[in-house]
Amino acid sequence: MLSKIPLKIGIVCYPTIGGSGILATSLGIELALRGHEVHFISYERPVRLPLEHLIGVETSDLDAFVEHKSPMIRFHQVDIGDHELFKYPDYTLPLSVKMAEVSHDHRLDILHVHYAVPHATAAILALSMLEDSERPRVVTTLHGTDTTLLGNHPAYGPAIRHALEKSDAVTAVSNFLEGETRRLLQIARPIDVIYNFVSPSPPQHSRIQTRFELGVGEEEVLLIHSSNLRSVKRIDLLLQAVALIKDRERFRLLVLAGESFAPYEAEVRRLGLEDRVVVRERTQYIAEYYSAADIGLVTSDSESFCLSILEGMFYGCPSVSTRVGGIPEVIRSDSTGLLVNPGDAEALAQGIGDLIANPDRRQAMGQAAKRFAETHFTADIIVPAYERLYYREVGRPR
Repeated sequence: MLSKIPLKIGIVCYPTIGGSGILATSLGIELALRGHEVHFISYERPVRLPLEHLIGVETSDLDAFVEHKSPMIRFHQVDIGDHELFKYPDYTLPLSVKMAEVSHDHRLDILHVHYAVPHATAAILALSMLEDSERPRVVTTLHGTDTTLLGNHPAYGPAIRHALEKSDAVTAVSNFLEGETRRLLQIARPIDVIYNFVSPSPPQHSRIQTRFELGVGEEEVLLIHSSNLRSVKRIDLLLQAVALIKDRERFRLLVLAGESFAPYEAEVRRLGLEDRVVVRERTQYIAEYYSAADIGLVTSDSESFCLSILEGMFYGCPSVSTRVGGIPEVIRSDSTGLLVNPGDAEALAQGIGDLIANPDRRQAMGQAAKRFAETHFTADIIVPAYERLYYREVGRPR
């Protein structure tokens, strides 16, 4: 039976701490655990892909070669083009060449690209370099700003639309994103909605140890925000809201920053939050931080899903968030978290303050969030949906 045959799957993603890269990495690991052969293709090893999972690393760093736990995962590094002929470095062409090379050498069945730009466009170019019998099926997963931000851009929109129309299958991480993709790009083709998932890891340290390391007192409420700090995440609004919370001695804010937090340090000082904000940059493991936290904070102007909310839910950490995009598909307001209107610092501060002042409500909301996550967004629920899609596409005649 076709569905019993292990597949050879290429996963193409950004390797950074962002929702698309985290989901793609988790998916690849879960697929390998289910017996599939997985090949990651990117300019760097994905940050959530531990070296011990690899059997080979195509890189100039020989010390990075590891042969250990999983015989089913490989990483193929793309060298960013920096030829003197070009004014700016190019990634799309070297990426497409590497995709074609890996597809040819390993006879991939599926090339699963996460984020439309430039991964989907590079995948379509890669197919043109291969013989018909060597071409894998291309699955493109949309994660958000690749369509909501760039879909209307004249320099990107036509290329994105072309790549989506030429993909064998397209998925979106929320119903909101599926609708926005159709609206912005005028696409009529089928789009499968497959939600994000989290495979929670046990914390490396206890709640007490982590809070001690962060300098958080036993009676203090630990707020947590995790993101890549892009402008849409509204770190300015996050800090404004926190500054409006009464009785500052009762909380600390932990920021897990995917990029440097330096651009916001002046604002922290201006708001007098120096002793209230703790920053950890580019951290790979988040389990101990979420298990030590009490309330998650999301202040974005737009989100297609918001994986950080889901990560917190699995550790019983409810979130106070802006009501935007696909977030209402993740949070049930007043049950598993609180939703407020976007851009409203006072409403955010009020919601946070209410949960700080009411530990029983906070705990009940956290447990409800954990139950909801465990019944809707686990790997055992979501990964089989991707497998069914892969087998559907592989089984279709060319």
